[in-house]
Amino acid sequence: MSKSVLFAAAMTAALSTVSSAQAACDKMDKVTAAWLPIMQTTAYYVALDQKLFEKACIEIDSNKMESPNQIIDALIAGRADFGPPGAAAGIAMIAESKFPGKLKVFGLQGGGIKVNRINDGLIVKPDSEIKSFADLKGKTLGHVPGIQWRTISRQMVKAAGLDPDKDVKLVDLAVAMQVPAVVGGTVDATLSLEPVGSIAVASGKAKRAMTNPVASVIADPFYSGASVMTTKFMTERPDVARRVVAVIDQATDLVNADFVKYKAVLPAYTPIKVDQLDLVAQPYLRGFKDLDDTDVKSYQALVDVFIAQGVVQGPINVREKLLTKADLGE
Repeated sequence: MSKSVLFAAAMTAALSTVSSAQAACDKMDKVTAAWLPIMQTTAYYVALDQKLFEKACIEIDSNKMESPNQIIDALIAGRADFGPPGAAAGIAMIAESKFPGKLKVFGLQGGGIKVNRINDGLIVKPDSEIKSFADLKGKTLGHVPGIQWRTISRQMVKAAGLDPDKDVKLVDLAVAMQVPAVVGGTVDATLSLEPVGSIAVASGKAKRAMTNPVASVIADPFYSGASVMTTKFMTERPDVARRVVAVIDQATDLVNADFVKYKAVLPAYTPIKVDQLDLVAQPYLRGFKDLDDTDVKSYQALVDVFIAQGVVQGPINVREKLLTKADLGE
């Protein structure tokens, strides 16, 4: 029997034990999470909605953030124990370069052309002449606030043959402000994460000029989101950390198996409205037990962009930054 099958069986057994112990929790272990209201975070929403943390004897202190930087800042400063799916994959490695050994990645989230899962889009007005990044010369492009999406946006502009320092004005925009900014003309376009593209299409006031543009340039599949925990949490409370990973893996499996059912939780956590659910794109979610060489290579490609642009010094081997079964005492 393969090691992956054995590990999956072990995780299933652990979850079964956790569920049977639900009514007999000696105590509830408090864990602080910092998250962003995007599609990549869906597994976390489902874990909350299905009370999977409570079943694992975990009390979650759940903190919604406005930008990816805030999540990683909270982890590094010790204000959070883990960033659920959707934490910033690139910023996590920037933080690791400045504070080595502080973080471990235990899942990846995004989308891709080959897997037919939408992660990001170039959002414009319905009548806009902008069809690609090459059409952005002299224009303004909004993006998720922070260095991660500033760097990705610069890479997309450069790949289109434009100079990101001269040809395009880049603007930080909070997720909730991106569609209004396009509609109101504050920016000409945005490079936006789901569910912004779905909201744009649903509103009829904006559209996707491009779907999954980043996957076409950096890596396919493309992962901009990650599940991240602090090594302090992992080493000081390994049993609790194991349960957090198991819960997120269980919720990831639920979402991947029946997204149509579980997307009903989205209006409670994201700007998506109930009447827009039919238009929502399913994210590509990879749990801890599912990560493979393709995922690692895709993540490495993102980090290599940060190194190439001088945002972080290399080399960085992302494989060394991933959580292992040994870290969890497996």
